[in-house]
Parts: sequence; structure tokens; C-alpha cells
Amino acid sequence: MATISAYAQQVGLLNQLNMNTNAAVKNAKRVATGQKVNSAADDASLYAIAKQMEAEVKSLNQASSNTQTGSSMLKVADGAMSNTVDILTSLKEKAIAAANSTYKDSDRAAMQAEFNQYLDQVNDNAMVNYNGINLMNGSYTSATQETTQAYTNTSLAKDTTGATKLTDLADRNGSSLNIASTDNITVSYVKDGKTFNTTYSAGDTTLEDIFNNINTASGDTAFDTSSMATATAEIGTDSSGKKVYTVDGSNGVTVKAGEAGTAGMIAGFSISVTDSAGNKKNTATNALSGFSESIAAANKSDDNALNVQIGTESGQSMNMSIGGISARALGLQGSDGKYISVGTREDAEAAISALDNAINKVLDQQTTIGAYTSRLEYTDKNLTTQSENVTNAKSTLIDADLAKEITQYATNNMLVQATQTMLAQSYKNSTWFLNLLG
Repeated sequence: MATISAYAQQVGLLNQLNMNTNAAVKNAKRVATGQKVNSAADDASLYAIAKQMEAEVKSLNQASSNTQTGSSMLKVADGAMSNTVDILTSLKEKAIAAANSTYKDSDRAAMQAEFNQYLDQVNDNAMVNYNGINLMNGSYTSATQETTQAYTNTSLAKDTTGATKLTDLADRNGSSLNIASTDNITVSYVKDGKTFNTTYSAGDTTLEDIFNNINTASGDTAFDTSSMATATAEIGTDSSGKKVYTVDGSNGVTVKAGEAGTAGMIAGFSISVTDSAGNKKNTATNALSGFSESIAAANKSDDNALNVQIGTESGQSMNMSIGGISARALGLQGSDGKYISVGTREDAEAAISALDNAINKVLDQQTTIGAYTSRLEYTDKNLTTQSENVTNAKSTLIDADLAKEITQYATNNMLVQATQTMLAQSYKNSTWFLNLLG
């Protein structure tokens, strides 16, 4: 029925036009953003989940970036350590040459000048830094307890103690070392960059007398022989508080530094046996030289390890302890700044032992850094995979079906146009009735 008042009809058409327009705008926005949820009004729960996932993805990406920069930092440290190992290896070669009697002391003086230059470079390597962080100066270590350095020998017979006479010493298999009372014992050690040595006749002296005699000759209680009273597999406690035992769990004989901490550190020592004619007894010398560092000297320190945040939650971090590799830290330089000596054959023999220990310390640090780097690489792969998976999950939740949205947009757009046409026609009808009245 045609009526003059079309207001109600026009209001209905206008409402329909608004609904169609709003629906078309939503479709257009979804197509433009590629997401079906663009605000909390679209779907409050999905919107909250998506935002949480977005925050997780960004956090994972940052953690991945952290692992990559951490790996880069470790590569800088590894490069310095590799160079230091090469230098120490060259120095050991020169020390071995200097220990040969074919060299004169004047030749060794020339070697000493080269030694000093090489050890200067070792100190330069220890100054390497990453973004202003001095990595290798010993500042970034985990919490440590004070320890007393220990050297353990597992080459001698299992029942050997400090009281065993040198003439009664036997190797691990029970074979006598054939040390005669007329043989000479030469002992050298390096402490605080200085080399001390002494030679005495074996006579009826004991194994612990080797260390007591060098203490007397040097005027310093460098060695504490109290731990040599018994043969045992237990050596002592390391800087982390763990008990240390011989590698195979069998008895060994242990001598310790006379002073706890790095102040008492013995960089290395050598023991050689020669007969009355001056000929070295290699079997006995090798067995007595079997003392190797079993507990490193350490001072008490707080936890200053480097930290890499490798996860998205508090506590998901990786602590990295990096020790010092300076000549001083390796026992190759004294508190007075002087480097170890190769000025005499005895000095050179002690230097060989000190350099062996120094190489082992740097290699231990380098393998630790290698383990850190390997872990960071796996961590980075895991973080990248997590980021990808969370991104895919977010996409499944809120990404729009573009084909569907475009189709709905076209439909709603047609409805908008149709509603506009009908609304215009309604206005036109109202005007026609008014014209009849006029």
C-alpha cells in the first residue's frame, strides 16, 4: 500500500545501509591487513591470544639475536686463545732447544730476548675486547673457592709415599727405577716468574726430600709435602668445591704448593736423574717427571661470569666463565714484571714444564669456549624453530581467508548499492505524493 509517510521505511533502509556498509568496511580491512581479527572488538579472546603470541615471537627473535652476538663475542676470545697457543707452542720449541747442551749461555740470552717479545704478545692477546669488554683478563669468572695447587704423580708404584727412599722407587708396574745412591738429583721450578734449581746426591734421601731440598735452596717454602705422607686416590678439593680424585681411581702421591691461592702457584717444575758420570737416567727421570697439575691454584672470588639471556623468561640465561690468559695468569711472568728465564740449561728445563702447564690451561679455556659456542648454536636453532612455530600458530588463529573476504566484500558492496538505490527511490516516492498535493 502506498502511503504519504515513508519515514519508517526510510529508517529501515538506512539501518540496512549502515549494516551493509559496516560489513563491507570490515571485509575491506581484513583484506587490507590480511587478518580476520584486527581489534579486541572483532574477537576478544583471539585478539588477546594473538597479542601474547606476537610478544612471544618478538622475545624469541631477540633471544636469538642475543645468542648470535654471544657467539660473535666468543669467536673473538677463541681467536686470541688460538694465537696464544701458537705462541706458547713456539716458546716450548725454543725452551727445548735452550735445554740442549749444544747451546751456549750467549745463545740462550738471544733466545731470552725472543721469549720476552713473544710473551709481550701473549699479554696483548689477553687484552682483546668485544664492545669494550676485556674478555681474557680474568675478570669474568664464576664464583670460586680458594684452593691450594696440587701436583699428582700416578707413574710411580701405587704404594709410593713421600717417605719412600729414592733408591727404592719403582714404576707403576713394580719395576725398579734403578736410582743409585751415587746418582744426582736436579730439581728446578718456576714460581712468580723466577726459576729456582738445585742438585744433590741421592744418597738415602726420600721422595719428599726432593721438594724439601729445593725449598731450602730457594729459601722459600714453595712445596708442602705433608700430603705425601700417604698414597691415596683422593687429591683434594677444587675451586668449585668438588672432591678431586686420580683419573683411574688408583693411588697416587701428591705434593701441594706451600701457599694457598694464586700467590703460591708453581708454574712448573722438573726433576732429572743423572749418574755419577753425568748421563741422564731417562726411565727414572720420566717417572719422577710424572707429576702433573691435578688442582689449579685459585683465589676466592664472587660470581662475575658473563651472562647471555638465551630465553624469553627470567632465569633462562647462560653463564660463561672465562679465565685470564696473560703471561702472569699462566705463571710465565712474575709480580716484578719479569718473564721466565731460559738463560741456563736448568732454567730451560723448568721453562718446558711451565710452558706445558700454560698450554694446557689455555687449551682448557679454549675447549670450554668451544663448548659454549656449540651450545649457543643449538640454542639459536631452537629459538628460530620456536619463533617459526609460534608465528604459524598465530597465523592459523587470526589470518583471514582472502578469497572468502573478497567474496563477502563484493556481496556487501552490492547490497550497499542496492540499499542506496532503494533508499533513493523511497525519497523519490515521498516527493511524488507531495507534488500531487501541489
